[in-house]
Amino acid sequence: MTRIEDIKTDCHTLMFDLYGTVVDMQGGLTEAVTPYLKGKGWTGRPDALVTWWRRTHFENSMIDALLHRSHTPYREIGHRALSYTLERAGIDHTQAEVHVLVACIERLKPFPDVDAALAKLKSRYRLAILSNGDPDMLEAAKPHLGIEFDHVFSVQIAGSFKPHVATYRAAAEQLGAAPEAILFVANHAFDCVGAKAYGMRTCFVDRRKRPFGDWPYQPDLVVADFRELADTLT
Repeated sequence: MTRIEDIKTDCHTLMFDLYGTVVDMQGGLTEAVTPYLKGKGWTGRPDALVTWWRRTHFENSMIDALLHRSHTPYREIGHRALSYTLERAGIDHTQAEVHVLVACIERLKPFPDVDAALAKLKSRYRLAILSNGDPDMLEAAKPHLGIEFDHVFSVQIAGSFKPHVATYRAAAEQLGAAPEAILFVANHAFDCVGAKAYGMRTCFVDRRKRPFGDWPYQPDLVVADFRELADTLT
């Protein structure tokens, strides 16, 4: 594992995943779907349906990346994933309803520990986002983030979803930065693996208290939340 002092000396940019790392995707979407599901008379757990939705979205994103055809927008993947999930759950729905629920992603709020931590980190580092979201979705999300990032990149610049190595490479090129000068921060092991495989240093935000796995691309830093991240790096 890289020494903390080496990261503080060598890394001038912190690059963050957005959905699930900066903003609370599971909690925010659960809050959004709960009244909708109640109105449909569905008696299952809303948080479980959101988990199914997110897993289906991730699976469909990876299929899209592996097809090596034109890049499908994140929003379109989201529509397909939610429609499939609602169908599996036996919930009658319209595409208009699906579109409204997927649009909630654009208004997700940061985790409670994020804003103060980012303000502290911004005094020392350049802050960037690299997200699977579409450019217009990321633009719509900006007013809800609580802090202005120096750069916000969509994987559309690479034509593939993370963790394809091309996404991290394209973002680094946009910044004009060597990969080892960037610390990539994510709540997802797959994102840390992808960034580390490209050559970035990585930080795993272990909010969910889950094992990272025996990947050869282990994170350089593991923190419980953004508060610990800021305290460690400043």
